Amino acid sequence: MQDSTPFLQLLGISKKFGSVTALSKVSLSLHQGEILALLGENGAGKTTLMNILFGHYVADSGSITLNGKELPSGSPRHALKAGLGMVHQHFTLADNMSVFDNITLGTEPLFAFRRKKSEAIRKIKDLINAYELDVDHRSLVKHLSVGQRQRVEILKALYRDTRILILDEPTAVLTPQESEHLFATLRLLVDKGLAIIFITHKLKEVIGVSDRCLVLRHGVVTYEHRTSETDMDTLAREMVGGEVPKVEVLPGAPGETVLSLHMVSACDRHGFSLLHEASLHLRSGEILGIAGVSGNGQGHLADLISGLLSPSSGSFELLGEEVVRLGPVDMVRRGVGRIPEDRTGTGLIGDMNVQENLILENYWKKEVSRYGLLKASFMKKNSEEITSRYDVRCGGEELPVRMMSGGNMQKLILGRVLSEKPSVIMANQPTWGLDVGAATFVHSQLISASRSGAGVIIISEDLDELFKVADVIQVMYQGSLSAPIQPSATNAREMGLAMSGHLDVFTMVSPEEACHAA
Repeated sequence: MQDSTPFLQLLGISKKFGSVTALSKVSLSLHQGEILALLGENGAGKTTLMNILFGHYVADSGSITLNGKELPSGSPRHALKAGLGMVHQHFTLADNMSVFDNITLGTEPLFAFRRKKSEAIRKIKDLINAYELDVDHRSLVKHLSVGQRQRVEILKALYRDTRILILDEPTAVLTPQESEHLFATLRLLVDKGLAIIFITHKLKEVIGVSDRCLVLRHGVVTYEHRTSETDMDTLAREMVGGEVPKVEVLPGAPGETVLSLHMVSACDRHGFSLLHEASLHLRSGEILGIAGVSGNGQGHLADLISGLLSPSSGSFELLGEEVVRLGPVDMVRRGVGRIPEDRTGTGLIGDMNVQENLILENYWKKEVSRYGLLKASFMKKNSEEITSRYDVRCGGEELPVRMMSGGNMQKLILGRVLSEKPSVIMANQPTWGLDVGAATFVHSQLISASRSGAGVIIISEDLDELFKVADVIQVMYQGSLSAPIQPSATNAREMGLAMSGHLDVFTMVSPEEACHAA
């Protein structure tokens, strides 16, 4: 039976950044042996709240108590010592180090005469057995699958005697089978008395794994309920403050091939295989989904189509013409629009404003510039039209885009691409980290663009997303593409097996030899 006294309690937490209120009198409680799902739109305040809990930020007002004792503010060291641990969406592991070294890094005195290695190995093995976190402590991290890397992150936290574990979008890069394994582990953890805060946008997972859910909207707690007494529709409405628009999947009528790859391989300068005999055919009016676990070549495929990578063998045709070593500018001019995976690193320039970011890929056009000088009148009109049409909330067109939420950044990139009416759209993880409202908007716009004649490629690790919007799906594994699969002819479990290489839908023949031969 759960203790009525909360193990962790945040009371009246408020935080402002200048004139922007990030959190307003937020209170949250967590009991031992409980999984709390923390939900909210992008920019709702979830990250700010967790940063305050960990001591990265100092709250303007409010208090935090852990096990009846007040937690000092602004001190990550005290937070870790008190038993707080976090597994971030993007793992923080050293690839060239072993699992053992990653787990124990920073836990031993700097000037100790010797390492207590045998004791540490014994503790790690006990944790692996107790929580079914199957991973070899001797392996190098770079040789592990994504699911195994996440287990190492959890082991890192448990090794430090974590009592409260915070998971940020933990299934974003996992196959369905790996997600099921993670949920089983979480249940073992709470059965042992740990408390878990589970941050996710996947409402199906909230219903399936959490005990209680709390929704933040505009920095205020707007909903808190036992998960067994609510449903996904209610949670979605509470997150966005109203009815969530449904994605209308319009009937398609695919036309001529706009992009094709035939047995395309690509290697890096050391001869290492990046893509191996990949083939795909994209038609106008069609959405082609590329499924796969992170790190299996999806990024290289996106780079190839965007002009950042050249094939070493095979043929690549765009709008009926052979592509031979064209750069990114050439691909844009030939009608390829790109929505990159890293919206802050390669999609936008954070210190530039909205107007400047919107002309990054068409500054060479006559209506945008003359004699090397940008036309201010065009930039202002262009910005007003795109931000209005694509509902980009930027707080002022002169502000740097790094001040915007992830959802609004993605809408800005989407507007920049779609306003050029490209023939091919390369969308890499277009809804990664977006809330349900923003994701629905992005899906609707991509479907509309495809039905207006564009060929759309969506690379995603979220199978629900691909089943929702794709006309046909291909699976990517170790740089190879499967044959096209109709979504109606398969299911998530089969796709998950294919994504992890356990379903024979590939022709895998010595990619390294192919590279060296080329």
